[in-house]
Amino acid sequence: MGLLGDELAFGRALTAPEYESVMALGHRKEYPADAPLLTEGDRTGHVVIMIRGWATVSRTTDRGATRLILGLRGPGELLGEMAALDNHPRSATVRALGTVEATVIGGDAFRRFLATHPRVSGLVIRQLTFRLRSADQERSALASLTVLQRLASRLTELSGATAPGPYAPSVPGPGHGGTVVHLAQDELAATVGATREAVAKALRLLRTQNIVRTGTRMVQILDPELLALLAEGHQE
Repeated sequence: MGLLGDELAFGRALTAPEYESVMALGHRKEYPADAPLLTEGDRTGHVVIMIRGWATVSRTTDRGATRLILGLRGPGELLGEMAALDNHPRSATVRALGTVEATVIGGDAFRRFLATHPRVSGLVIRQLTFRLRSADQERSALASLTVLQRLASRLTELSGATAPGPYAPSVPGPGHGGTVVHLAQDELAATVGATREAVAKALRLLRTQNIVRTGTRMVQILDPELLALLAEGHQE
């Protein structure tokens, strides 16, 4: 259930000249917290390469009243490539968690670049393939892992991110040191496919073992090694 899995994010897999050339195709843009980078159903064709911050990927449920968070995207990741390549409406909404800095590239310019840079085109295909595989792994995890394991895995992923941004900082809390993840319980629940009540129960268990400390829209990781063990399925 990795954010980026064992694969490098698109931007990090580019060589320095490739990265400079790709970024020169577009313009920098800053998105405030909760702003959409891409919107489900839109017929826009641009792509976005994240530079700083984190964002959620979500889709409207069949009933249309709620949104299902499908994943998280972080620095270096390419967004919106499917609509840029097949000219279909956007399949999901990408929304900023806190401030996000990104480069926005027009679809025509991006397609022309891929046509003349086969290695970069291969990286885009690799990312699409990896995300399809990741979706299968997520579905398998929903069926085979407990809420505690899925939550421990997600918190481990977020706390282990090394790229700069407001959602993986090492921020010491009062009386404790540890990475802080800034997500509300309902947001965490959506990312692990569980109810808010189930996540609250799992967090209570983690708190009683002094593995995490929680606050308003905040989970502080106090014992990352034990959290990682729980994510792997080791029970105390």
